[in-house]
Amino acid sequence: MDRYPFEDPPAAGPPIPDSPRSVPPGEPQEGRTGASAPTEPHKADEVDREGHRRRLREKFLKAGLNAFLDHEVVELLLSLGTPRRDCRGAARRALREFRTLRGVLEAESHDLQRIDGIGAHNVFGIRLVQEVARRFLKDRMLARPYCRSSEEAFDYLYHAMRDLKRECFKVLFLDSKNQILEERTLFEGTVDSSAVYPREIMKEALRFNAAAMVFVHNHPSGDPDPSTCDREITRELVFAARIMQLKVLDHLVIGNNRYFSFADHGLIQDYDLLYLSRSR
Repeated sequence: MDRYPFEDPPAAGPPIPDSPRSVPPGEPQEGRTGASAPTEPHKADEVDREGHRRRLREKFLKAGLNAFLDHEVVELLLSLGTPRRDCRGAARRALREFRTLRGVLEAESHDLQRIDGIGAHNVFGIRLVQEVARRFLKDRMLARPYCRSSEEAFDYLYHAMRDLKRECFKVLFLDSKNQILEERTLFEGTVDSSAVYPREIMKEALRFNAAAMVFVHNHPSGDPDPSTCDREITRELVFAARIMQLKVLDHLVIGNNRYFSFADHGLIQDYDLLYLSRSR
């Protein structure tokens, strides 16, 4: 039986639109606004950053650091920890804060991380190059006989001691051919006659079967000129070494990119002669 026997059926309403197609996340939908794929400017920035890094690497391989500005060196080091991040701005800010490339390299990790754009991963690159340089210079020093001019050991010793905030007393132990056997830090803090014990140093010399020694300590003030106390300690150490039939080749005082050599100034020889005159 018809549903509407005495009247026309109701007029058809507007067509019901099809239900929207289920679209996977991230896929653009037709006729709708919303999230879309990364924009072209974003891709362009990434390409520009990669191209800039590549040009820096190529420039370094071709001409070394001599062709670099300081901020470019810092940028390369920072990028070792975050290779996908643009480090140009952070490098310039670091140089403004610490003034020189050396200032950046010598800055404490917590001070570096106060710079906008520099985090713990970026500090890795700066610390890495410092430690590699120290290892290289130490290995090179240990592979060569010690030279009385004192310049053979200075490069390593300066890198190893220039950033120290306290005085540190090191001894290089050498064999009869002046080949460096070992390097030891024996005393830290204020280096004076009450802190440096000749007996302990001679004991270490016998343990390494050393024939000669070089003493080294730093002045955190940056001024390498020896104090009266430095001279007294050196004289006592020369006397103690002579009693043990050991030689003292030098005592270096490390300052700010310069040093004082007791041997170069004739003081080691003077102390040797003084010992001989007193032992007669």
